Amino acid sequence: MILKQDVLDVVSEYDKRSITVGVLGSHSALDVCDGARDEGLPNLVVCQKGRDGLYTNYFKGRTMNGLEKGLVDETIVLNKFDEILTENVQEQLVKKNTLFIPNRSFVVYSGIRRVENEFRLPLVGTRDMLKIEDRETEKENYYWVSQQAGIPIPKHYVSKDDIDTLVMVKLHHKYMTLERGFFTAASPEEFDAKVERLLDREIITTEALNDARIEQYIIGPVFNFNFFYSPIDDEIELLGIDFRFESNLDGLVRIPAEQQLELPAKYRDPLMTIVGHANASLRESLLERVYLMAERFVAFSKRHYSAPIIGPFCLQTIVDQNMDFYVYDIATRIGGGTNVHTNVGAPYGNSLLRTRMSSGRRLALEIKRAIALDQVDKIVT
Repeated sequence: MILKQDVLDVVSEYDKRSITVGVLGSHSALDVCDGARDEGLPNLVVCQKGRDGLYTNYFKGRTMNGLEKGLVDETIVLNKFDEILTENVQEQLVKKNTLFIPNRSFVVYSGIRRVENEFRLPLVGTRDMLKIEDRETEKENYYWVSQQAGIPIPKHYVSKDDIDTLVMVKLHHKYMTLERGFFTAASPEEFDAKVERLLDREIITTEALNDARIEQYIIGPVFNFNFFYSPIDDEIELLGIDFRFESNLDGLVRIPAEQQLELPAKYRDPLMTIVGHANASLRESLLERVYLMAERFVAFSKRHYSAPIIGPFCLQTIVDQNMDFYVYDIATRIGGGTNVHTNVGAPYGNSLLRTRMSSGRRLALEIKRAIALDQVDKIVT
């Protein structure tokens, strides 16, 4: 693990009057860039060739006939995302005084161990908490963290033979690195039948099945709570709530049940691939319960990690018929749905901070405050 002092040594050479906000060109990069622009900080997106058009063209910052357009200031285009770990690319970022914002794509494409041990740029976030999202390889993953922190999670089934109710089976997709091959089952027999179909369709592998997690399917709406913890103020802020659009699940549930049963088998196994997000709100009588979960999470991070959670984090939850919340995932960095706040801000963040405030802008604001207060050491690892 790169030590915090190593990172601070890099930061000590930075020109604090000319900080650049860096991010990998995927996931929530537009929100990060838009927020940096709002706070007057230059941004830089590291892209992969063939996936760079959004940043090098469509949302590139430019002036056309007196009209200001775009939000991306600068890009570095690589053949593959993981080339960001090369000494040459890191040196380019250091020369631009870059504070880097980790997102899920950065961790997945670079590899968590390499991020921990080779990426010497200062991360605005908690470096040794990024690994808790690796459910299959990390013993101390977000389920473990939730249990230690006293946060409710869905019941876990050790074996398919224990299935006695509707369950969600979580495992990696065979080809899509960032996606899952999720499926549901209500009995061991249904589990076996669906596994056979998904293997035939090359959606999952037997290797991934060995690491699958089987957990109770909580029937209820899904809410992703986008929080921000400020180590400068020692305060937790709820910025916004989003929910997901999933393909081909969302199309399937719009079809009447009778017609669903008539569909070919390959259409009856929804992939649940996340394709978009939308804003949501929550009954005020339930909000305090969510804050309590966030407080437990932050308190545990202070006790167990090299630094508390820094900046944005996301509690992904389901609420059942009794109004009880269950956390099924935790993002220890900027969430995947924060682009819904781009430009308009996040509803609760806007109200709390009395101005248009997205997750990206809140990150940029924390960077500016840290610089002004000479407390950059509090926000980087």
